[in-house]
Amino acid sequence: MTGCCARDYERLFSGKQAARGARRFRRRGLRGSAKELTVLAGDVRGASVLEVGGGVGGIEIDLLEAGAAEATNVELASTYEAAAAELLDERGLAGRVDRRIGDFVAAAGEIDPHDVVVLHRVVCCYPDLDALLGAAADRTRRTLLLTYPQDRLLVRLLVRAADRFLRARGSTFQVYVHPVGRIEAVAAAHGLRPQARVRHGVAWESAVFAR
Repeated sequence: MTGCCARDYERLFSGKQAARGARRFRRRGLRGSAKELTVLAGDVRGASVLEVGGGVGGIEIDLLEAGAAEATNVELASTYEAAAAELLDERGLAGRVDRRIGDFVAAAGEIDPHDVVVLHRVVCCYPDLDALLGAAADRTRRTLLLTYPQDRLLVRLLVRAADRFLRARGSTFQVYVHPVGRIEAVAAAHGLRPQARVRHGVAWESAVFAR
């Protein structure tokens, strides 16, 4: 997922988009499925948090301000870093977050286990579900939190149209809709059991798995 794929991610998730996301977070805080995921996390006081693909870091910030002790963010695209650093500095949290650039699956062996692992709208962006979800499950001591596209016909049709649009623009980026049963099977193979599932609107679903 490095190399050309990382370049495609950085074209799609640009520095300008990151700056807009940071401004939106300053004005409104977390909204929608991102906020719901922090609610599903429950009591995080004293916990360590690992987020894969956290963007500008809104979820990490929310969890840290709710009492989490520290956070690690692994992001494939470097375009988020400037905006993320500004947000952390503004909130006095820079010393509690370790931000890394790279493919999480390739680097997972170098990352210590954390109490809570978060993948918000990330499972849909990675071609190898088993590798990504397996690596994430192996890094959590307690809880794995996911948000992914709902597995239903309307969502699949919307994703197909989005993929065609991206191909027409020369991008290799692709969105994946995985069956919930497969997600649960991978989690179970790594010692996690489902705790809750919540749908957000017509497109997204969040799930909580526990050790």
